[in-house]
Amino acid sequence: MINFYLVDLKTITSDVPRSNFAEADLDNFANIILETGGIIRPLILKPTGPETYTVVHGHFEYYAAVRAREKNPREAEMVNGFVISPKVEDLVVEQAAVLKGVESPEKIVNPTPDTTNLEPRLTNLELRLEKQLNELKSELVQERQRLDDKLKQIEGQIPKQILPLEAFNTLSPSDLAKRLISAGFNNKTAVKVAESIEKERKKKQFVSLSDVVARVKVTSGKRQAKGITSEKMVDIVDSWSRLLFF
Repeated sequence: MINFYLVDLKTITSDVPRSNFAEADLDNFANIILETGGIIRPLILKPTGPETYTVVHGHFEYYAAVRAREKNPREAEMVNGFVISPKVEDLVVEQAAVLKGVESPEKIVNPTPDTTNLEPRLTNLELRLEKQLNELKSELVQERQRLDDKLKQIEGQIPKQILPLEAFNTLSPSDLAKRLISAGFNNKTAVKVAESIEKERKKKQFVSLSDVVARVKVTSGKRQAKGITSEKMVDIVDSWSRLLFF
């Protein structure tokens, strides 16, 4: 029904004109916001979209926060806010009006303010807000870590991008055989070609795809033949490219 958030000031609007408030008052309060690091009484907001809000109560504080951001964009990006459900908007507005009436100077019978309990109450409010902010920061850190872990997991599932020549020089015989099969070799031939590639590159790394064609041989009966012809190399490069193997 009512949730406390740190809200990006850019996502908030107000249907009360800024001209309703004296710029000198807004400027003065903006300086206080920058000095204290935020507003101590959260804005009351209602959603107008997936990530946009409008002010229900606290229009002066909102415009003062806007002025603070104009003065120092880095220090006044976020504001405290209670985001309410549209179902309870009328009740929240009524509650805010009641509180405003209670706090109004016209309602004070004794002109001498009673400050005996004000300081402990403010301290308690600051502690509660600090606790809520710390909890929110902790949740943000946990969510960021979760997203980082998810991103690493996704990145781990993406095939490593390598060039064909690098594949011939670095992949294990079993991985080479799998890729050769994808290019049209039968299982038996793919294994023999992969073993020949492994044998040749132990002697010397391949310097080009033509070098692979020239050096890789397979035994068929009592004779040796090219393991990969020039035409087959073209098929390999084309097949591996289309299958996003590298």
